[in-house]
Parts: sequence; structure tokens; C-alpha cells
Amino acid sequence: MTARIIDGQQLAERMRSKIAEDVKAFQAANGYVPGLGVVLVGENPASAQYVRMKRRACESVGITSVGEYLPATATQDEVEAAVKKLNADPAVHGILVQLPLPNPLDEEAVLRAVSLEKDADGLHPINIGRLAMKGRDPLFTPATPTGCMHLLEEAGAKLEGARAVVIGRSNIVGTPMALMLMKANATVTVCHSRTRDMQNIIREADIVVAAIGKPEFVKGDWLKPGAVVIDVGTNKVDDPTDSRGYKFVGDVEFASAVEVAGAITKVPGGVGPMTITMLIANTLKAAQRGAGSAV
Repeated sequence: MTARIIDGQQLAERMRSKIAEDVKAFQAANGYVPGLGVVLVGENPASAQYVRMKRRACESVGITSVGEYLPATATQDEVEAAVKKLNADPAVHGILVQLPLPNPLDEEAVLRAVSLEKDADGLHPINIGRLAMKGRDPLFTPATPTGCMHLLEEAGAKLEGARAVVIGRSNIVGTPMALMLMKANATVTVCHSRTRDMQNIIREADIVVAAIGKPEFVKGDWLKPGAVVIDVGTNKVDDPTDSRGYKFVGDVEFASAVEVAGAITKVPGGVGPMTITMLIANTLKAAQRGAGSAV
């Protein structure tokens, strides 16, 4: 068996075309375009690159983007003040705080400072709390897990009644991913650094979402034949055969997994493009809600 490759870049491009049409319609109806505000603290190269990618994605669909850029030495009060400035800006409809924040900043307090109505990354504690509660819906769902759900849909995965394993329990991906799968009526197990017998747990899964941050951690022989695999990991590893001297790999060993899985995302080009697409979709949604036209 050779798995079907789930192309996140292709899906993201299709979705962005629709978002661009919706942005034009929104502007025609309201006389302004949606705006995304980004808070970036410090000079982490990966974070800076992600912010540039998000700004380009906004421009590609007609959404404006503004940034609050602070040094790594910024205090808690200064970072929260930058968030509150964007909260008060009527031209900003969605806000993203680029994570991780430098130590010793209190990440949760900064996320809590984001206006609930502008929480484009879906990480406000109240939105996460609503996601966790039966019968409640958040205003926004986190960008990366939402992108993963669309990729599962693209793969034709049947979630209701499926056994799903999420590897990793971070606030950004693992935990909200598990909550979203539960809302879709999957039976979910979360594996983490203290999980015993992880390989056998994964072997029972119809759906595997790997978000542990360890390069090529999940091997092909850990998978149930025909499983749908979503690889969230993006890990930089040395590669002397590459002109750059390095390459990016996922949390799943692709070469062995592709021979067992029914469908699998690639790295890069899988989850990453979808994360950014969900962010701009949430920004449009926030603007629509603010204008009274949310669907």
C-alpha cells in the first residue's frame, strides 16, 4: 500500500481563493477590509519568518495587516499594552500573538488580554473553555487544529466513531485538537511523554495526529494499515545532501509511514499552509461578526 498524499498547499490555495472573494464582497458591502494585528516579541528567526508568511497571506486575499514589534526585553506590561492597543484599533478585527513568547513572560496572561471578539488564533482561555464544553461553541477555533480538521475532511476520513490518537498535549495544538475530534464524535486518546505502551496505542488508531515536536518520532510500523495521518511537526535536521545543509521533517517518519497509511500529509506543504489559511479565515469571520454579517 502507498498512502494518498494529502496536499495542504493545494487545499489552502483553494480556500484562499474563496476567502479573497469573500473579502471583496465584504469590502463592497461595508466600505473597508478586514485587518489582522500581530504582536511579535523578540527576534526569534522562526517566529519572524512565520509573521512574514502570515503578512503575505493576508495581502494575497486583500486583508490588511499591522504589527506591534517589541524587543525580547519587553516587560509583561509592555506586551499586554501592545495587545490592548490592537484591541482598541477599529481597523484591526483579528489579533495574533506570535508564540512562543520569551521567558519570563506570562503567555496565558497575554492571550487573556486579547479581546475575545478579535481572537483570530482561537487561543483565548474562554474560547478554549467553550471548545471543551459539550453544547458550547467558541467564537473561534485554534488555527492549526482547525486546519487539521479540514485536512481530515479532504482525506475523506470518517470521524464519527473512529479511534483517534493525538500525540502531544500542547495548548496550541494537541489539547484543542483532541477537543475538536471529540466534538466530531471520535473516540480520542492523547499520548504524551508519560504515556506507556505508546506504540500499541497508536497501532489501534484510525486517525493519528502527530504534534510532539520530535523529528520522525512515529515509525511506519507503529501505524494501523490504512490509517489517516496528519503530521503537524516541522523539525529542522542536518542534511549534508541538501545545498542548505539541512531539511525539514515531520514528527512522522514519512518514508516508512507512506507504505502503511491510507493517507498522510507531507512536511513541508501539509499542515503549515492550512494554519495560516485558518488564521486569515478567522480574521474575516471576526470582521463579519463585527459588521453584523457573520454567517
